[in-house]
Amino acid sequence: MTDVQIGLTGLAILVVLISLRVPIGVSLIGVSFGGLWYLMGFNVAWGALGIIPYQFAANWVLSSVPMFLLLGFICYHAQLTQGMFRAARMWLSGIPGGLAIAAVFGSAGFAAVSGSSVACSAAMGRIAVPEMIKARYSPELATGTVAVAGTIGALIPPSIIMILYGIIAQEPIAGLFLGGISAGIITAVGYVLVICIRVKLNPSLAPSVAEKVPLSDKVWAFKDTWPVIFIMIGIFGGLFGGVFTPTEAGAVGAFLSLVVAVIKRSLTWERFRNAILETLLTTSALIIIAVGASLLTRFLALSGAGNYLAEWIIGLDASVVVVLLAIVLVYMVLGMFLEPIGAMLLTLPIVLPVINNFDLNLLWFGVILTKLLEIGMITPPIGMNVFVIKSVVGDLASTAAVFRGVIWFLVADIVILFLLMAFPEIILFLPSVAG
Repeated sequence: MTDVQIGLTGLAILVVLISLRVPIGVSLIGVSFGGLWYLMGFNVAWGALGIIPYQFAANWVLSSVPMFLLLGFICYHAQLTQGMFRAARMWLSGIPGGLAIAAVFGSAGFAAVSGSSVACSAAMGRIAVPEMIKARYSPELATGTVAVAGTIGALIPPSIIMILYGIIAQEPIAGLFLGGISAGIITAVGYVLVICIRVKLNPSLAPSVAEKVPLSDKVWAFKDTWPVIFIMIGIFGGLFGGVFTPTEAGAVGAFLSLVVAVIKRSLTWERFRNAILETLLTTSALIIIAVGASLLTRFLALSGAGNYLAEWIIGLDASVVVVLLAIVLVYMVLGMFLEPIGAMLLTLPIVLPVINNFDLNLLWFGVILTKLLEIGMITPPIGMNVFVIKSVVGDLASTAAVFRGVIWFLVADIVILFLLMAFPEIILFLPSVAG
């Protein structure tokens, strides 16, 4: 076999292993190591296994990942974001679908201090879904809203996906964060419109809550939002004010969340231990997948398979629109079976050369890719956020009910995605203003 055939065979074996539910990190490392061994010999493969993981893990920017994860887990376990939902509920509960809309805004608030869709869904699922079910909301609407609202967590900074993409594509993290703000806001507005339309068409989905709250109580409710606002101001004020870098912002955010949790006396030793443990476990899983993706990149480069595939796509002489639609389709399919970061790291070695060839803005594509990956978080049959919500709410709703609840939002997501693709200025406006 030629080197290119060896590379393509390795990719085929990788697809088979992932289809058999072998962990994606193990699959990536195993196929890459075996391919390098076959191509270059055992000593070269063993050397790559020793050098490449260190080269990737020693990247200074990567240190922000565990810090942002720790920030999110501390906020989750110390319940620092509950006040966001309570305040939104007081202001919005009197309008049709108000509790569901409050869940969207509460998720957006949590997203601003956490880079994890899963953590966002889990936190809001525990807070918002029982409230909506108690108010006789449809379980489909209640759980579907929270499942999709959790995806805002990867768009509104900080975003773990954007950090990893920035490292691989060598794009500025701060620029990606700014581009994600616009996409996240538009996504939240789109979800609110879906709720309003659904409730307008079928008022029984969300009965009006007979709750008259005095204006003074509504204003006073904002006092419970100070933890999130304080952390947001600390992170983004320092980040965009040039006080510290995006890499340092994670550590600052984690420290601020710890200070706030101690002041509120909501962080017990057990909760802090759980936050540390979950940060370590999540970081370890991400690093293993990322190291496997780095090894795969080296294997594809040495075999020539990566360039072969990229040149084959470019040689089809298709328009940029057709290529982008093909990329969207590929990620839609991958999102049905793979978790987002694994899908991204698996495909970027092939996709990035194609994007570069068409001279597309890599910052813009990073936000588009993040949106695509987050759509996969709610897409059947393996929508991770759906199963997170199911595990949180228990018997309040079935898995099928949650999936039915997200269908309308999926339609909105597709519309928003193509809006962002058709008008890149939506994403690029804030980064261009900030220079």
